Amino acid sequence: MLHPTIHPKGDALYHSLQVYDLACDEMPYDEEFLLAALLHDVGKGIDSTAHVESALEALDGLISERTHWLILNHMEAHRINDGTLGSRAHRRLRENESYVELILLSECDRAGRVAGVETSTLEDAIDYIRSLGDEDWSRNR
Repeated sequence: MLHPTIHPKGDALYHSLQVYDLACDEMPYDEEFLLAALLHDVGKGIDSTAHVESALEALDGLISERTHWLILNHMEAHRINDGTLGSRAHRRLRENESYVELILLSECDRAGRVAGVETSTLEDAIDYIRSLGDEDWSRNR
């Protein structure tokens, strides 16, 4: 369960599915981005005080470097949007080729906090992401 002021429904999975659905609306073809959207808060179920670190530890070896980077920096992207991230840190993030997607992930994360929104099921989200991976595999054969 999440803090009800920030997450009206209070459920981390429900929030993550909202973020995933919003990410699908923006970049339905980007497997790594969609995985970051679905998994960005998975660490809240492990250690809510260090959710990013907990998520990355749990996902170690299971996600790409790009998905890792998006999850690692999604809280920094919130600070960019709030105007509280220092210029040096912001410049470091801007230098990454996935900066635009990081900002988009942050926007989806913020927008994915609405009670009563119908979302994809976890099974449907996983099946869809897997299908993207299958397409990549087929294309590269």
